[in-house]
Amino acid sequence: MILVNLQYNMETAILLTGTVLSLLGTIWILRLNWKRYGLLFVLSSAVGTILCYIFVVLGFYSFPFRLFPELLKFPAEVILTVFPVYVLFSVRYSPAKWAYKIPFYWAIVNLGLLGETLGKSHTTIIRYDFEWDFWDSYTTWWIFFLLFDWIGGKIIPAADRRPISQEAFRYGNWAWILFHAIMIGTIFGIGWYLGNMRP
Repeated sequence: MILVNLQYNMETAILLTGTVLSLLGTIWILRLNWKRYGLLFVLSSAVGTILCYIFVVLGFYSFPFRLFPELLKFPAEVILTVFPVYVLFSVRYSPAKWAYKIPFYWAIVNLGLLGETLGKSHTTIIRYDFEWDFWDSYTTWWIFFLLFDWIGGKIIPAADRRPISQEAFRYGNWAWILFHAIMIGTIFGIGWYLGNMRP
C-alpha cells in the first residue's frame, strides 16, 4: 500500500498547488495541438525524471519531504508536471531570433532557480548534498531549457507557436520592462541569498 504524506504544512501546499496549476497549464496548451505538445510534454517529463533520478542516486541533492515517500526518492508529481509545462510555455513563446531567446531564457531560468532557491532555504522540499551547489543547478537549468527549445523547434510547427516579437523587446516596450524586472529582481534575490550563506 502506498501512503501519501499529506501534512498540514507549507511543503504540502507548495507541491499540491504547483502540480494542480501545472496540470491546468498543460491542458490549456495541449488544446492547441495535443499530439505535438503532448510529445514534447512526454519527452521533457522523461528526461527530467531520468536526470533527477540520476542526481539523487549520485547524492548530488535530495528531497527530504515528498508526497509519496515510499514510492520514489524525489517529488515525481512536480518533475512530471511543473518542469514539462514550463518547457511547453517556453517553447510556445520563445522568440524566433537568438538575440532575443537569450534574455527570454535568462528570465525563465532565473525564475525557476529563484523558486528552487526559496524551496531550499525555506522548506524541506529540496536539499543540496555532495558537491552540489547553486551554480550546478543554474548550469543544468540552462542546458535543459536550451535543449528543449531546440527539440521543441523540431516538434512544434510554427503555426502552433506564438513567439514574442522582437519589437516587444525594444527599449520601453512590455517585454523589455518585464524581462528586465525579472532579471534585476531575481539577481538581487539570489545574490542576497548567496551573500547570506554560512561558510
